[in-house]
Amino acid sequence: MSSSLTSFTRHHSTNPHSCHTLHRLTPLAIALAGIGLCAAPLAQADSETVLTPVSVTAKGYAADTLSTPSSILVADGDQLRRNGAENLGAALRGQAGLAVNGDGAQGQNPVIRGMKKESLALLVDGMRFNSAQPAGAIASFMSLDLAERVEVVKGPASVLYGTGALGGAINVLLPQARFDQGNSLKTTASWDSASEAARLGGVANLSSGDHALMLGASVARVGDYRAPQGRVTLTGYDSDALIGQYRFRIDAQQQLRFSWQQQRDEDVWYPGSTKPFTHPNAAVAAAVGSTTVHSPRQERTLAEVGYSVKGTGDAPLNFDLRAYRQEMERTIYAWSPKLGRDITTTQVSFRTDGIDARADWLMHPQHLLSFGVNAWEMRASPVRLTAAPPNSVNFQRTDPFSDGKIKAIGAYLQDDMNFDRLNVLAALRYDRVEGQAASIANSANPLGPRTTTGLNRNDNAFSGSLGVSYEITPLLRPYASLARGFRAAEMRERYESSPRGDGYFYVGNPQERPEKSTQFEIGIKGQNTQWVWSAALYRNRISDYMSGLDISGTASAAALCGPNAGACKQTVNIGKVVIDGMDVEAQWQFRSQQWLNARLSVLRGKNHDLNEPLFQMPADELGLGWEGQIAAGWTADVTTRFVRQQNRLATVFSRGTEDRTGGYATADIGVSYRLNAHHSLRAVVKNLFDRDYHEHLTEGLSGQEISMPGRSLGLSWNGRF
Repeated sequence: MSSSLTSFTRHHSTNPHSCHTLHRLTPLAIALAGIGLCAAPLAQADSETVLTPVSVTAKGYAADTLSTPSSILVADGDQLRRNGAENLGAALRGQAGLAVNGDGAQGQNPVIRGMKKESLALLVDGMRFNSAQPAGAIASFMSLDLAERVEVVKGPASVLYGTGALGGAINVLLPQARFDQGNSLKTTASWDSASEAARLGGVANLSSGDHALMLGASVARVGDYRAPQGRVTLTGYDSDALIGQYRFRIDAQQQLRFSWQQQRDEDVWYPGSTKPFTHPNAAVAAAVGSTTVHSPRQERTLAEVGYSVKGTGDAPLNFDLRAYRQEMERTIYAWSPKLGRDITTTQVSFRTDGIDARADWLMHPQHLLSFGVNAWEMRASPVRLTAAPPNSVNFQRTDPFSDGKIKAIGAYLQDDMNFDRLNVLAALRYDRVEGQAASIANSANPLGPRTTTGLNRNDNAFSGSLGVSYEITPLLRPYASLARGFRAAEMRERYESSPRGDGYFYVGNPQERPEKSTQFEIGIKGQNTQWVWSAALYRNRISDYMSGLDISGTASAAALCGPNAGACKQTVNIGKVVIDGMDVEAQWQFRSQQWLNARLSVLRGKNHDLNEPLFQMPADELGLGWEGQIAAGWTADVTTRFVRQQNRLATVFSRGTEDRTGGYATADIGVSYRLNAHHSLRAVVKNLFDRDYHEHLTEGLSGQEISMPGRSLGLSWNGRF
């Protein structure tokens, strides 16, 4: 924790109702951390205590979530993995305000309050996952088996993270090299019967004097999983990841760090992309039959160098500077099962170079000032080969665009003010985003003349936030916040016209206007020795909302999409959409070491231009659970989800392609045994009643979405040496 935060916390701990003292986290406290509240030692809990959850994502530096005027989820990696979640999206499923948009087993993207991957800032150790993804989950380019902690900010976070954080931010924190832990090794192993998946991971920390080294690795071999109706083909994949970090302590205040991350996935398929092949020549269309997007190989590599200074004295100034390069390399193919071969192959590397400089300064005992500048540039030039005609083995070069670039630079200023029981957080940011490309293909005829004009666009935007929190009692801390965010179009939305993961051909738009959102949220947080709870009501107004408008079969589709006119979407700006919602979470210790919990998510989205529900909004959901000690060293838990049928559909916008999803209920039951302080075993039965269902946001042709895994036994072991 930075010295400025320590001083800031110390100054305000004089309030007898405050709970700034940090205690040791228990496994249950980590689960409660999703509510973002401060916990005093539990009554009748022997020596076990819980900790005020601390987030570095919400304010840009380590700060307790109880006094932060926004909705935050903070979860330990072990807690997220305990039911066998294979990726970040699956791990966050069922949390209040969160949902999943999926097109396969590996392609599970988190959704925050109805906002999908394009409208979220996904970070790893605070660095952006920059990529244009036509299929799959950006979040799956990071191994959940190695994650130490996950933090989620629900609502616009552009004031700290710039473009793309319109709906919120998800920060995956990996292990860090530490000087204070000596030499240690943490290992995990798990197996899942539904997909016969085997996973193994380990993280080693080595330190001596002023040198610290962290090394980590994970391996996953996942087969096609079993649903209640049988095996779901094309859902298996292989994944390997390596991470490392070296830190050198220059002196008591200064450190240098060098970090490396690499993940490779192979044989990844996206069955949600399967669609009938369309072509003006009926014989050609019949010969191809259908196509499915898959990635034979995809790899993410990140290298970072950083320098940090920890301030001293009564008004400490902390500073952190980093430079990084990230490369996302993918092979994206379209497979025809009828022909038994690929009819399109694309190879692309998205390279991002970035610089971040951040500082926080305790300029006054009641004012913690933070400020920063960050800049990045992403480049890509996809190489695409297309069979011409589609049922032949003659391939021609049809690159969707060449020399695409997006540059962004932004600066922000934030004041974290504390006046006894009252906390005020105010921030302002300015961004400039520039997009350019040398050329793009003609969407209706990729072999024809390429477009070289009208491809550049510059956008400027201001973001801001103002939040107030007041502590009436430890159990009653109301807050209110107003936040403004924005999102400039990503590279594929600007320049690429091609099939996407939902089975449609999309037409890019280089002059797409940025989205702008304004969210007003009121909420309350609270905690005492028996209760931990939070509730939030919000309204998010988004102007120039970007989405794919289904124009299949129209005259416009014929002109824009050519042979793909039968399944065509055009990237457009909708004038205004509004998302209203409510998140509620509660935990009750009704007896020593016995907890009941509940989570509720309700939201409504409206497309005001068409006066109908917004396309693909998550269904209402209630979660109920119990966790408690059943014997010395033994704990058990039950987790249930009750998901309401979703019949609020965008019939006009989607031209009837968004289908109703029936309601369903699922249950998981688990048992954990702690052998000693360093080793634990766990068994869990997921989808106990073998329920056949799919999430409403599952991609796929209407009525043909893949089912979720059926009943499955999961076994896992955690150890530390």
